[in-house]
Amino acid sequence: MPSQLVHALSSSVGSKILIALTGLGLAVFLVTHLAGNILFLFGPETFNTYSHTLLSNPLVYVAEAGLLVIFLLHVVKTLVLFFGAQQARPQGYHARRWAKTKSPRSRKSVASTTMIVTGLFTLLFLVTHLGTFKFGTYYESATGMRDLYRLQLEIFSHPGYVAFYMIAMALIFLHLWHGLTSAAQSLGVDHPQWTPRILAAGRVLAVVLAGGFFLLPLYTFLLARAS
Repeated sequence: MPSQLVHALSSSVGSKILIALTGLGLAVFLVTHLAGNILFLFGPETFNTYSHTLLSNPLVYVAEAGLLVIFLLHVVKTLVLFFGAQQARPQGYHARRWAKTKSPRSRKSVASTTMIVTGLFTLLFLVTHLGTFKFGTYYESATGMRDLYRLQLEIFSHPGYVAFYMIAMALIFLHLWHGLTSAAQSLGVDHPQWTPRILAAGRVLAVVLAGGFFLLPLYTFLLARAS
């Protein structure tokens, strides 16, 4: 039974389902991550208390390990499926692709055709982001907790990093714009009434996430300049 499951998940359809499920899992993480980061707007005590409560919970290591597995599975499966499709395409594919993209019924967009690029940039951003915040300078607050509020204020006081962060959020927005709707299709959601609503909900979620993550660096930058 396990070998049959592995074989099924290794197929093209199985890989698409895994990519969809792991992508939705990562989207859920982004929602919770944004909800926590929004607490920065309420001041250092609230934000540092939240961060300390989260990071001092021993289950956070289990959650981080699970998140890492989900992320790596999403990346590896996507790359394998992408390069496998590239090798399987016949010689005349480019001509047909050009004709298809010119069709008024084509669903291709900037977001859908740049998924690999935006995904790989997201990987680069994640490594940079972890190095900057999780493993960044350790400041201690007056209450003995790690002062992540001060660290965020310091980092986003640099316009160069703010610009890099904003570009990253724009590319992640493109990835989410197509990825969330594509996940629904990969999972077999195909209903004349509900499918358009699900696709619209996915795009609304992409806008909300991007908007929230756009707000934080701008607010922090202006706050740092004012102080």
